[in-house]
Amino acid sequence: MERSASPRIFESAALERLSRVHPAVPVVLFGPAIAWLAAYGLGRLPAATAGALALAGYLFWTLAEYWLHRALFHLEPANRLGARLHWLIHGVHHDHPGDRARLVMPPAASVPLALAFFGLFVLVLGSSAALPFTAGFLSGYLAYDVTHFHLHHGRPRTRLGRRLRERHMRHHFQDDTRGFGVSVSWWDGVFGTSPR
Repeated sequence: MERSASPRIFESAALERLSRVHPAVPVVLFGPAIAWLAAYGLGRLPAATAGALALAGYLFWTLAEYWLHRALFHLEPANRLGARLHWLIHGVHHDHPGDRARLVMPPAASVPLALAFFGLFVLVLGSSAALPFTAGFLSGYLAYDVTHFHLHHGRPRTRLGRRLRERHMRHHFQDDTRGFGVSVSWWDGVFGTSPR
């Protein structure tokens, strides 16, 4: 185990392997899915409508990223099972933020979640509109995963990248009750949780 790796979290060797993910996996899985959703959506809707829905899906992702991180990933359950689940979902990342293999969500969780969101979007928007909306939503998710990995293991060279990295490191090492936006910071401003 490399120095920055987190400890084993499952007794089962198969579950342990499934919990560790190479950072390229989300790109390989979701890149083609995003392209297919966008192309199929463009075949069913006017380009301007599909583009507006994709943008709306991306913006919805940014809000989902903020609230999932704030309300779910930082929920502090009182019972033992809840505390264990919380640690598996996000606590291990906060305890071992340098573990490259636990920075992106494992496909065993991300694929079912993506399918559930797609199903929800079909129910709410209808099948044609759900295609580009989901393409935008998943593009936001993919941008989040790539950005999150880069903030931990890359060297951001742009002003925006350095700012996002500083905010995220403050979230990890200074105050984990602030700075829930990882790929975008505007929702922290809206909800008053920007890092000090």
